[in-house]
Amino acid sequence: MTVFRISPAVADAFPDTLIAVVTAAGLRGREPWPETTAALEALEQQLADGTWQPADEQDPRIDAWHTAYRSFGTNPRRIRPSVDALGRRLAKKGTLPRINPAVDSYNAVSVRHGLPAGAFDLDHVTGEVEIRHAEGSETFTPLGEAGTVEHPKPGEIVYLDGTDVLTRHWNHRDAHRTRVTEDSTTVAFLLETLHATRDGHLLKLAADELQGLLVPRADRTAVHYLSPARPRVEV
Repeated sequence: MTVFRISPAVADAFPDTLIAVVTAAGLRGREPWPETTAALEALEQQLADGTWQPADEQDPRIDAWHTAYRSFGTNPRRIRPSVDALGRRLAKKGTLPRINPAVDSYNAVSVRHGLPAGAFDLDHVTGEVEIRHAEGSETFTPLGEAGTVEHPKPGEIVYLDGTDVLTRHWNHRDAHRTRVTEDSTTVAFLLETLHATRDGHLLKLAADELQGLLVPRADRTAVHYLSPARPRVEV
């Protein structure tokens, strides 16, 4: 079991935060995932038809993250929240990247609902995972850059386990160590909003949609919710 927690300081700074932790065990990432393929293709077709557009920085869901990033010293137009970067890429290229079925699944749900998403391979997580302000001494190795070591700025919000940083700038970029691959079998997927009062229903819809994509390719799935009112969950 892995514990996820929100630090008191982050809870105080962002009191309307709600995070869905969608877990999957016995995941089979090397099988075809036709439901995920269909979800990606449907989004791309809707974009091409002009019947749907990804949320941009004028959208209140994205604007909230820009405001949050600025509050902890990150320029959101240089280092963008994941959902903002993904939506911009889709709008420009007309397609979403194909990484592997599990990652493609959360990307599709993220951009459809305008909510940041990420995932950790729990077999490579050590100890508890906490969302907290960085002290500046922590280390981070970015996804795809195994030989690189960065240090978050003091005050930057990060996901951190017992070894090092798992995600910088709250949800900008995940770590290489806990990346999700075709061989990952136990995974925690994260979907986030800073405004549960306004968008909590959307987050729950997105979590249900993601779980629906995982169920045919996993032995067990579950959805947990992390918030200032419930700052600790065990998954």
